[in-house]
Amino acid sequence: MPAFRTLDDVNVSGKRVLCRVDLNVPVADGKVTDATRIERVVPTLREIMNKGGALIVLAHFDRPKGKVVPEMSLRPVAAALEQHLGHKVKFVFTDWQSAPLVDVKPGECVLMENTRYHGGEEKNDEGFSKMLASLGDIYVNDAFSAAHRAHSSTEGIAHFIPAYAGRAMEAELKALQLALETPKRPVIAIVGGAKVSTKLDLLGNLVKKVDALVIGGAMANTFLLAQGHSVGKSLAEKDLVDTARRILQQAEDAKCAVILPVDGIVAKEFKAGAEWHDYGVDAIPADGMILDVGPMSIDRVRSAIDDAHTLVWNGPLGAFEVEPFDQATVAAAKHAAARTKAGKLVSVAGGGDTVAALNHAGAADGFTYISTAGGAFLEWLEGKPLPGVKALEVAA
Repeated sequence: MPAFRTLDDVNVSGKRVLCRVDLNVPVADGKVTDATRIERVVPTLREIMNKGGALIVLAHFDRPKGKVVPEMSLRPVAAALEQHLGHKVKFVFTDWQSAPLVDVKPGECVLMENTRYHGGEEKNDEGFSKMLASLGDIYVNDAFSAAHRAHSSTEGIAHFIPAYAGRAMEAELKALQLALETPKRPVIAIVGGAKVSTKLDLLGNLVKKVDALVIGGAMANTFLLAQGHSVGKSLAEKDLVDTARRILQQAEDAKCAVILPVDGIVAKEFKAGAEWHDYGVDAIPADGMILDVGPMSIDRVRSAIDDAHTLVWNGPLGAFEVEPFDQATVAAAKHAAARTKAGKLVSVAGGGDTVAALNHAGAADGFTYISTAGGAFLEWLEGKPLPGVKALEVAA
């Protein structure tokens, strides 16, 4: 990943600063119910204001598809942003059909209406990008979660005014560099989830970059089929068995060790408190479903973590939402967190259900970095360029 410009490279004093953040937060009855994304961008917003910048916040909310949809307004979010920022936030409604007049002075904060009210936002329309750029002197992107989208407010605007990474974006990029671009080896990746089909690019990229790859969740069943095991009634993608074999061969060619379950927690039905048994993968009953990896497999995962200096984690090892099928995810997460706290492991996690799984395990606070970016985190793991990040790069 090339070098990128940050707030350390610019004096914001007296300048109108357009700051793109992710405020696509859950709202119920006009109230924000989870302010995690707001909390992550507050340091950047405060820094800009404290250094004398006139702050204009840009964000999207839901998918209005270029139309003014009142229930997709950012107005309810303004109150939550004001609360967490500890500073008055002026909300400016606009349908973006013409450049709005924005009255903001140094040290003040304005939140603009949903950028997706304009049809050009998601098309990265040059005219809309210029309109946005006309509102400010410099652009700060603090929305890594939207960096995989080439939209006007995430990429297009950077072609018209100087662009910099905010502090949350900077932290994310540094964590990603630490995990796969300049890692301390050995590097292990843990990949779980339901389907191989959704993670083909991810697996194909990781086997070339990591020293060991742990595959768990229901997607592991497809790999077990590829090895000739029967998985009973377990969720599996039989049409991707050949693909799984190809990935295993790619890993062997790249000298990446693939760690698959050797035993599984099996039940006849998927519900809390269901009767279950631990079976070796060569003895899965025909009427059983593998819903978690078993204790011998957990020991193998722990050992692999012990051997590593860097860990990248995406996806749970089992159906963690229902007890007792959360045991492997909880055990591995706690072990990784303990190693991290002991200074023996750099651990970076994110994407899909990963954050929920690590929070469920009570291990999230022990990881080096946890990304809430979802799609952008996955596309980075897949080795794909992120337009919103590329726009911040320093020319070679």
